Amino acid sequence: MPVFEPVETDAAPAAIGTYSQAVSTNKTNTTYLSGQIPLDPETMELVGTDFTDQAKQVFCNLRAVAEASGGDLANCVKLTVYLTDLGNFPLVNEVMAEFISEPYPARAAIEVSALPRGAAIEIDAIMVQ
Repeated sequence: MPVFEPVETDAAPAAIGTYSQAVSTNKTNTTYLSGQIPLDPETMELVGTDFTDQAKQVFCNLRAVAEASGGDLANCVKLTVYLTDLGNFPLVNEVMAEFISEPYPARAAIEVSALPRGAAIEIDAIMVQ
């Protein structure tokens, strides 16, 4: 018997590989949200090249998956932000403040050479309810 349940929602982009949008554990009330990139869930296309627009879409996608798991972004205790240009880090802070209020979750930001579909940002999260 698996110790987790997969979480799926049409309000966020479908998985584009061998992973679930999120998994929720049966024993610890912890949900692990897979990395979200700035795909429009209806078209499965990137929302554009503007970094701020991409970051907002990522947070919208994370919120949709969190809500499908029975929580919301306020329940996130850890975020990992992947950026193709660490120079965009101040914009991440601005956008994040629109979606999550204090107390903020723990967070790491990592510059990477590339992300799926040519995205400029990806974020994954751990949520506890």
